[in-house]
Amino acid sequence: MSYDSVEDLPDEVRKILARQDGLVTRAQLTLHQVPRARTRWRSGRHWTAILPNVFLVDRAPATERQRCIAALLWAGPRAYLTGPSAARLHGLSVTEPARVLMLTPEPCRSREHGFATVRRTTVADHAVVERGPLRYASAARAAIDTASLRPFADDRSALLIEAVQKGTTDVAELHEWLCRLRTRDAKQLLVPLQHAASGAWSLPEAELLDLVATSEILPLPMANPALATADGRALLTPDVWFDDVGLAVMVHSHLHHSQGQEWVETVERDGDLTRVGVVVAGVTPTGLRQDPSGTLRRLEDTYVAAQGRSRPDVVAIPKLS
Repeated sequence: MSYDSVEDLPDEVRKILARQDGLVTRAQLTLHQVPRARTRWRSGRHWTAILPNVFLVDRAPATERQRCIAALLWAGPRAYLTGPSAARLHGLSVTEPARVLMLTPEPCRSREHGFATVRRTTVADHAVVERGPLRYASAARAAIDTASLRPFADDRSALLIEAVQKGTTDVAELHEWLCRLRTRDAKQLLVPLQHAASGAWSLPEAELLDLVATSEILPLPMANPALATADGRALLTPDVWFDDVGLAVMVHSHLHHSQGQEWVETVERDGDLTRVGVVVAGVTPTGLRQDPSGTLRRLEDTYVAAQGRSRPDVVAIPKLS
């Protein structure tokens, strides 16, 4: 029988290809009586040898999903994705990685080839996700592993904040995985985890909370509380709220709130708060970073001024962490 077209392959092999997004291993082909010589001939003409003993039944470039599946087929049935590939599968805003990183339990060994790296681990992940041919780390482990690969503290904080705010994982789960890391690896994630635990919805908000904490005038604020009027009408949620005086601080950022007209509407909605007597102070990420002392002084002055007027009849409900 000729195997020059997919249609000529055995039924079981075609089922494997459908299940594995057009990928198949040499062992699977051999098991279903596809001659080794025939596999070798096709791999240089109609198929792509994407990793050792793993073939893509196509000459087109592999998709990200196909690269992940191929890596898992190469690494073995106990391996699972971690790092950026797993984080992306959990819906986090991570750039498609050049390398596919995986973990495998002992006694399997660490190895790498081409775009795939598998590392042996002694720390079990009991919440590995399986979706068809994909196996990937729990959201908390994926986030921690991805954050630990980032060279800059701001990027590490942004990722962990996103993971918590999207509900992908929670602070307790992140902390558990942080405790499992080696001390030198865990150290660089301590502040980012604090940012994620602060209730901030973005890195600029976390930076604002850090800045406020240095003040000798400002009290401890709430992060992103739900506000309502006395008659129960919901108001815009402030990024930072000083409840004793009814002062709202809004971080106006194109990146972290919305884009275009939506961003304009977000800024204009500050008026909803001022109409009920709330004092609103706006800050920008640029101002926070380029002139933190000036930003803090302005917030302190606004807070002191707010102390001289009646507190608005607004109820603040702390955000549940």
